[in-house]
Amino acid sequence: MPRNPHKPLVELLLCVAATTSLFLTACNVAPKYSKPAVQAPVAYKELKPENLPQTDGWKVAQPSDDVIHGKWWETFGDSKLNALEDQVSVSNQNVAAAAAAFVSARALVRQARSQYYPTVGANPSISYAQVPFGTAPSGGSSGGGSGNTFLNGTFALYSLPFDASWQPDLWGRVRNTVRANVYGAQASAADLENVRLTMEAEVAQDYFQLRAQDNLKQVFDETVKAYQESLKLTQDLFKAGLATDEAVAQAETLLETTQAQNTNLGILRAQFEHAIAMLVGQPASSFSIAAEQSEVSPPAIPFGVPSQLLERRPDIAAAERTVAQANARIGVAKAAYYPNITLSASGGFESTAITSWFTWPSRFWSLGPSLAETIFDAGSRNAGVVQSQAVYDQTVANYRQTVLTAFQQIEDNLAALRIMSQEAQEQNTAIVSARRTLEIATSRYKAGIDPYLNVITAQAALLANRQTLVTLRMQQMMASVQLIEALGGGWDASRLPTPHQATAK
Repeated sequence: MPRNPHKPLVELLLCVAATTSLFLTACNVAPKYSKPAVQAPVAYKELKPENLPQTDGWKVAQPSDDVIHGKWWETFGDSKLNALEDQVSVSNQNVAAAAAAFVSARALVRQARSQYYPTVGANPSISYAQVPFGTAPSGGSSGGGSGNTFLNGTFALYSLPFDASWQPDLWGRVRNTVRANVYGAQASAADLENVRLTMEAEVAQDYFQLRAQDNLKQVFDETVKAYQESLKLTQDLFKAGLATDEAVAQAETLLETTQAQNTNLGILRAQFEHAIAMLVGQPASSFSIAAEQSEVSPPAIPFGVPSQLLERRPDIAAAERTVAQANARIGVAKAAYYPNITLSASGGFESTAITSWFTWPSRFWSLGPSLAETIFDAGSRNAGVVQSQAVYDQTVANYRQTVLTAFQQIEDNLAALRIMSQEAQEQNTAIVSARRTLEIATSRYKAGIDPYLNVITAQAALLANRQTLVTLRMQQMMASVQLIEALGGGWDASRLPTPHQATAK
């Protein structure tokens, strides 16, 4: 039986595969990864019993409801806000850009995984050459295949070579590159969710600020109407000789000033409307939100325990996955210290006659391993390892800083809600007192006891207090949105793509 010409190649491949399988389970020079330790408090300081508000306008959710679920904005019970939020994931361009970045990160994983496999190429060619008449053609690997044809010293060379090369991952360079890219894809997925949450929160904040402008408009409309009635009263008293021309001028000035302030409210409202249009991916020129007074109050928000925060915020998850990525890249840098083994093989058919191109005598092949090792690099590899270690340390610090910032944001907004809840109650009391003061001042003015200036002062105080309450209510809603955002919205780390999902097309 003739000897199989491909037997050496098969034997070599089997030998290398067996050796590689041993190395793949033993030789990984990357440090073992463990999530960096962070200090998480046992409880939120602002949720201690003595700090919990005893007033209306804000309350803590029941203990059984310890996480935020699904579409967190539905907690506010505003159908128009719900409709706007639903457009963010579909039309917001920042979300679209982050989604494209995630797709790119997943492609990098598949690109890195391709290094596990050999590279195979082919380079078919047909060439013509002129040699001195009567000279046998040289070159080629066919060994002078049969059927060669000469014509005035011109001949054709038909070649179909195949080349294959494979570099076994003996030191974990490819594995750690794949792992780094998988962790990078997971970080990109978390970044996508963080961008989505940020845009959703921005829509809610702009929406509540727009509604605050609508509420202020109502306050000023009512105030202008009251000032018009006050001016008419003053004019009637002046005609009757019971008031001065100065009082009439003061009433006119106050009315005109308030009308100008009322008109000015339209600027900020238009800007909030345009900002919402941009966030939901629509041109500001064709987008509008009808004016409407809103009396919503901060909802009950579930907090859970502080340790859950590490799994609920997408930015924390992204920072942690970046740490894991940097750890894997240390292994890639360390693998440069070790030699690379490359298995190469080539073969194909070559002949000077097309009729004998694919015949057995026209075949050629070669194979063999090669080893490459850098003897001297003036510290380049060491610098690469030091750099990757420093990048890892930097990502650890960034991760811990992200966690600290998260707890700060939660405590900030809890404190804001607690204090503003009490402040809103006090402000309501102040409005009641301002109304009573205005009634007394108006009565005394009608009776000729006090000058009209006292009425103006009381009117200005009432308007200022009503403005303050509207602003305070808006700030409460803003703090509620920011608190939900600080708690991670309805997201949790279980929604990160698995390594398989990060690799799949």
